Amino acid sequence: MGRPRSTDYEVKRRRILEVAAPLFARHGYDRTSLAMIGAAAGVAKSLVYHYYRDKDAVLGDLLRRHLTELLTAVEAAAAADERPADRRLADMAIALLEHYRDADAEHEVQIAHLKLLPEPVREELWALERRLVALFTDALLDSVPGLAGDRRHLKPLVMSLFGMLNWAFLWFREDGPLDRRAYAELSTRLVLGGGHAIAAERAAPASRALAQVAS
Repeated sequence: MGRPRSTDYEVKRRRILEVAAPLFARHGYDRTSLAMIGAAAGVAKSLVYHYYRDKDAVLGDLLRRHLTELLTAVEAAAAADERPADRRLADMAIALLEHYRDADAEHEVQIAHLKLLPEPVREELWALERRLVALFTDALLDSVPGLAGDRRHLKPLVMSLFGMLNWAFLWFREDGPLDRRAYAELSTRLVLGGGHAIAAERAAPASRALAQVAS
């Protein structure tokens, strides 16, 4: 029988992840050691091994928790109700950006270091990312049905929204002219405006053809 876990097992694991994220972001994955993580967490390196077998396991768990919590927040914002579709998309963008409020390091590590993990772990994490993309794609299509089947523009529009939100940590300041909610609203309006314009352009030839038939 294995040794039972202490009552604060998950608390200590969480602490290790909390200190690992800024270390990975600041020094890079290769230059961050388990000894550095242990020192930042206030525990010996040997105790870090009690929770994680190696540095890959720390990084994988860090990103798994980050993406799972992010997905949970966005799914809650995407839940069907009486809101207009545009409002629901904006609320999802707000949820995404609000979740990044205290997770800039985790987000930066996700962008820079997820690809360094072993393939099975990468695939698991990429599946979570794809689920996020699918949620936003469905919401955009609900807002702009005319984009259905438009393989040329639909994904670029969705990824442009992610780009505006995901890279805001490079320049966004909490004391700036826009708060997180306002910036998420602005980003959503930009993408929706482009989406409606593209959908109108796609519909124009069909409208002209119908007019010619009618005449």
